[in-house]
Amino acid sequence: MSLPVMRPPADGQVTADSLAGRVVLVTGAYGGLGSAVARAASKAGATVVITGRRRRQLEHLYDAMCAEGLSEPVIHPLDMETATPTDYAALAAGLESDLGRLDGIVHAAVSFAGLTPIAMHKPDEWLRALHVNVSAPFALTQACMTLLLRAGDSSVVFVLDNAELLQRAHWGGYGVSKAALERLVAILHQETDESALRVHALLPAPMRTRLRRQAYFGEDIMQHPLPDATAGAAIYLLGAQALPARGKVLDLRPY
Repeated sequence: MSLPVMRPPADGQVTADSLAGRVVLVTGAYGGLGSAVARAASKAGATVVITGRRRRQLEHLYDAMCAEGLSEPVIHPLDMETATPTDYAALAAGLESDLGRLDGIVHAAVSFAGLTPIAMHKPDEWLRALHVNVSAPFALTQACMTLLLRAGDSSVVFVLDNAELLQRAHWGGYGVSKAALERLVAILHQETDESALRVHALLPAPMRTRLRRQAYFGEDIMQHPLPDATAGAAIYLLGAQALPARGKVLDLRPY
């Protein structure tokens, strides 16, 4: 891993108002990690914008959050696989028009089609993984940078995966995309280090998610926790208290 690594700080607990007044955008919001982040950001006081390609599932998340007594999220359908620069620009313009600001993005959307040898990797799945996991986060972040830089303090959180495992056989386009994403984080941090925009990487411990079930199909996934702890770490990175984590990987894996 080329980025500096840090462990979660002892004083990294978030409070009910740690994101008060902030607007946070969550991609892949109805996935395991995305939905946990959306809920946690709302509990921390943020206005949460939830995105994903399926409006119906976004509406289900909206209903669930409201039923749980959380503030109403803002739904903005966005297919990271097919979105164009015009779509990203329209999202940024809509955020500025409707909410007046953007203080953070958590890139929780991911494409993973399973473990596959390179010789058998379908080209369209390879291209999808590279696009959804690297190119789309780049394009969305770029489209929103004017809003993010205008905020007094803002952050973008990119979710990595275990580099030691992903460089092994059969991880295919997903493994390559996560390596490229780490390099994107490093470059973007270098370019924004003197600005109001903080760039963060988050490395989760094993979680009870659909992706984990696909990748480790012989494993008892119920032995792993739900993504709540990882979501809490993302909320920490979204707040001003995460300045020491700027440009680093927050590693949540057990020792």
